[in-house]
Amino acid sequence: MNQPILQPDTNDETITPAMGSLSTQPYKGTRDFYPEDKQRQNYIFGVWRTVVERFGYQEYGAPILEPLEVYTAKSGQELANEQTYTFEDRGGRTVAIRPEMTPSISRMVAARRQELAYPARLYSIANFMRYERPQRGREREFWQLNVDVFGVDNDQADIEIITIADAILKEFGAAETDYQIRINNRTFINDVMTQWLGLDEATTRSMVKLLDRKNKITEADFNDQAFEILNDEAGVAKLQQLVAVTDLSALPEELQSYESLSSLRRVIETLNDRGVGAAGFDMTLMRGLDYYTGTVFEVFDTHPDNNRSLFGGGRYDGLVGLFGAEPISAVGTAPGSSMIENFLEVRGLFPAFAPTAVAYIIVIDEQYQAANELATTLRTAGVSVEIDITGRKVDKQIKTAFKKQIPYMIFVGENESTTGEYTLKNTTNDDGQTLNLEQLVEALSK
Repeated sequence: MNQPILQPDTNDETITPAMGSLSTQPYKGTRDFYPEDKQRQNYIFGVWRTVVERFGYQEYGAPILEPLEVYTAKSGQELANEQTYTFEDRGGRTVAIRPEMTPSISRMVAARRQELAYPARLYSIANFMRYERPQRGREREFWQLNVDVFGVDNDQADIEIITIADAILKEFGAAETDYQIRINNRTFINDVMTQWLGLDEATTRSMVKLLDRKNKITEADFNDQAFEILNDEAGVAKLQQLVAVTDLSALPEELQSYESLSSLRRVIETLNDRGVGAAGFDMTLMRGLDYYTGTVFEVFDTHPDNNRSLFGGGRYDGLVGLFGAEPISAVGTAPGSSMIENFLEVRGLFPAFAPTAVAYIIVIDEQYQAANELATTLRTAGVSVEIDITGRKVDKQIKTAFKKQIPYMIFVGENESTTGEYTLKNTTNDDGQTLNLEQLVEALSK
């Protein structure tokens, strides 16, 4: 059945352009990336790519459009029906702009189920759209890294994915005290709900959703809503006992024999043994999406100015089977670039960025032929240079070099084109020197 196209958000600010002009603002919830913004984003992408390829992951790509049923099948009704941009294409098909990558990569794995070598370690860096209220670190259009390993039934895959999450933050220069990795297990939670609390399937789903919201509401609201769901004061008391636990050994004795708890314990202990000291247990961690089946985790920033969840992931063993293939186990994570940007910004972890050009060629008396010949020689030698082609006066060309923060200027006029010697000037300290072509290449190559 076709889903309705999203209606306008009544909370959106309506931008009415002046007569004869268009607004310079981007669509609400999206960003313009000017060069300095793009440098930051590319730095984040570069670290992501470096870390995951170090673990042997291979890059893939997927379409930005998918049939809507790919998301309604397993991602959850809130995501599919309320947050997904959908429309009917010219062929009458209801399609969606991807709000996440997990269903797409599951579809791709199902399509080549017999051809892939397992474990299949795959990653992508892509953009997505979700129709939700924009806020700090969360836009309607966003970019994220998607890292997934397929075909490993044991918890070594869970451990590897969480280790990658830890390695990414450390590669950015973060200390282990800068973040927490909170871990839980959806199978364990289901066992607790159905066996220990004696809940039916529908009540279990309601309790899981409430636990997922626990840190976003007051304790009184949580207790009130828990009583509405359970309608049992003893059950609420048992639940309160449970959510207060931060150490697996402090869980009630009846739960200690659960195999799902043994798996959770193995994951956390192994991570700690392998140097992932930020990993620990959180009973309230649920991860909202419906497709998670085992280990789930989230990484939280500990900085007081950005104290929030950064990203998460977990095991989703059933998703590939929805595409008609034999089910295959999978574990993944998906950090977003905006959250990582905020994490790095509050700690001053971004490196100083430099312009792409090392030198700016100042052209005197329209000596463009000589300037371009010099630029070609330098570029062939691997030196990035930019030529001023405006025909402006020299002082204005110099101002441009400073405004662009290019470290060096090279002056090319009739004298330079005749003698083959060039003035190279440092824009940071005003030092200058006269160099021939060979010396110039050597100086700028450093």
